[in-house]
Amino acid sequence: MSIVIEKATEFATFERLNPVTGQVASISRAAGIADADAAVERAATAFASWSIMGPTARRAALMRAADALEARADAFVDAMMGEIGATEGWARFNLMLAAAMVREAAALTTQIGGEVIPSDKPGCIAMAVREPVGVLLGIAPWNAPIILGVRAIAVPLACGNTMVLKASEQCPRTHSLIAEAFADAGLPEGAVSIVTNAPDDAAEIVGALIDDPRIRRINFTGSTHVGRIIAQRAAGHLKPVLLELGGKAPLIVLDDADLDEAVKAAAFGAFMNQGQICMSTERIIVLDAVADAFVEMFAAKVATLGVGDPREGTAPLGAVVDRKTVGHVQSLVADAVANGAVQVAGGPTDGVLMPAHVVDRVTPSMRLFREESFGPVVGIIRAADEEAAIALANDSEYGLSASVFTRDTARGLRVARRIQSGICHINGPTVHDEAQMPFGGVKASGHGRFGGRAGIDSFTELRWITIETQPGHYPI
Repeated sequence: MSIVIEKATEFATFERLNPVTGQVASISRAAGIADADAAVERAATAFASWSIMGPTARRAALMRAADALEARADAFVDAMMGEIGATEGWARFNLMLAAAMVREAAALTTQIGGEVIPSDKPGCIAMAVREPVGVLLGIAPWNAPIILGVRAIAVPLACGNTMVLKASEQCPRTHSLIAEAFADAGLPEGAVSIVTNAPDDAAEIVGALIDDPRIRRINFTGSTHVGRIIAQRAAGHLKPVLLELGGKAPLIVLDDADLDEAVKAAAFGAFMNQGQICMSTERIIVLDAVADAFVEMFAAKVATLGVGDPREGTAPLGAVVDRKTVGHVQSLVADAVANGAVQVAGGPTDGVLMPAHVVDRVTPSMRLFREESFGPVVGIIRAADEEAAIALANDSEYGLSASVFTRDTARGLRVARRIQSGICHINGPTVHDEAQMPFGGVKASGHGRFGGRAGIDSFTELRWITIETQPGHYPI
């Protein structure tokens, strides 16, 4: 695995180690407060020209950025495999969806409209106008680094804002490649300003960026714990924050479900990218009438999901991001088994190569029911009937994604409407993302929406502007 130094080395740097090999995967600039300040200043300077650029010109620049991202395909694969132990397939899927997100954002540039609102005042033309906000801060995580890094900046840029992208300490090279692609596309210098920092400096750097008065809004994708800290700090400055946080996605299997389809979707949702996706299926809630059959079929499916070195590309599961994840998953499984659950799939872990784990007869009193695992484990919870299944699905602080399987579409829609989540799929997996869809959660999974027209609301200011066309008449 090659070592990449992003810039010259006359300043402080930090290393990111490959979680599989322990070798240096990348060396990046360790930004300090002065570097963060300079990044904001570059973005503020770029805002003057980018914000007044016509929608067609912005669209063309974003389309070039999508092409520039795709032109770096091999570099992205190399960076993701090295920094987070990703499989090549996951890296290339990341790039495919990220490029689609940029092209979708480009299509929005002419859809940032307004309206004329009837006024009670004679001769008054009243308009609602959407305008760029200014400099925005995007904070992206490591688990789907190209998708989520691009999502943090694409629609905000389409709306005429400029961005400071705070890279994850676990994939600084991957996120830096995004900034390089946008720079090559001909956006004004600094329109996407990247900040990479050493892990020990993260709190200080993020705090300084949030506090900077030139930063007008923030979007953050990551853990609920960190999201609360960011929201509280931003609240002190009355800055809006879009948060996409943790999840504990339920997949409900009703008694009339197509079990073959449910098994396929549950395996994909639980173990794609080793369960390190915010939408990952973490709880499979199965009605008693079909529970035994489902568990038998699901265990057989999971037995085919081998784990292997992602560099070799011979197994569907690769590495988890670090040994901390391994320990967390093992503790959740141990707690469940100690309290009466039954492990039906799993096995020994080799470093960060962890096999798929399945635990049956999980109950709400177990940690595996409550805590986000963000790893290759899923709990199966048995429910007496439909009402019990809905109650179990909603018995969580999280509410990002969910799904329900049934052959009765009307029944599925009825159940979906009662699940407390920002996203719900009927007869589909909990892991599903498209560039044009409104993406986000409720409860502790965050608030606000990325994607499509919903993103325009998040990244523009709605202003009321009037034009008087007749002489004024006033009481004084």
